[in-house]
Amino acid sequence: MIEDSNDFEDSSSESNDDENNVRVPTDVDIKRKLNEFKIILPWVERLDIVNAPAPLAPELALQMQEQEVRRAKQLQGNKKLPQFSPSEDPILNDFKREMMFHRQAQGAVMEGIAKLKKLGLVTKRPDDYFAEMAKSDQHMQKVRENLMKKQVEAQRSERVRQLRQQRKVGKQMQIEAKLKKHAEKKKMLDEVKKYRKGVRNDLDFLDDKKKPSNKKAGVQHMDKKAQAKLKMKNSKYGFGGKKRGSKQNSKSSAADVSEWRKPGKPKKGKGAGSGKQRPGKNRRVQMKSKKK
Repeated sequence: MIEDSNDFEDSSSESNDDENNVRVPTDVDIKRKLNEFKIILPWVERLDIVNAPAPLAPELALQMQEQEVRRAKQLQGNKKLPQFSPSEDPILNDFKREMMFHRQAQGAVMEGIAKLKKLGLVTKRPDDYFAEMAKSDQHMQKVRENLMKKQVEAQRSERVRQLRQQRKVGKQMQIEAKLKKHAEKKKMLDEVKKYRKGVRNDLDFLDDKKKPSNKKAGVQHMDKKAQAKLKMKNSKYGFGGKKRGSKQNSKSSAADVSEWRKPGKPKKGKGAGSGKQRPGKNRRVQMKSKKK
């Protein structure tokens, strides 16, 4: 057992010595190793650019200034928010950071396109350039026709829906117009009944449906016509009461022969006396008894 412990101590001491002898790499070693696996390619294959940001556009500068003023007013008006100056505001700094990324990309594009043109490389696709498609023209034509068919069906269904909605609205308007007309008619009949029974003596309910003010003469004419018609009916039918004997002749009506007309001469020929006369009462009774 003692020998085993000594062997373990010897092995641990050797491993500690190895760890202490490990050499830390220096900058020179790192650069040498970096050059070993570095692949040197032309710039066209890498397209890396180190450039300054593009100049700030006037409209963007104005927009940034307006946002700073707006943010400053917002911070002054709300005391609960932490108070920052416009230059130290983190929200505005985020906006400036995004604007810097945009300007950096603009500068890289401008400088990169200039380098590509200098190397004689084309940066735009010509108008007569046809790339090979993953799908055939026949397949794409079928897809296009399917899309057009779906679009036409959608338009047709939308048109049908609109027509159905218009039909529902028109039907509802017709029902409302009929109900309004029936209500007005019922109201008018109730007022007429009240007038006939003597509950009311005026005819103001006839003036409910007046025409525009520029046709007052026509309204007055219609009112006079309605009043004359009502007066005629009142004189003819009265207001109730005794009706018996109202059609009996008087001395003047019996002596009035203004409506008498001289009877015409009897017809001669085939048509004269051809009509059958009605049998007498006794004859009719006998005919009925024979049928029974």
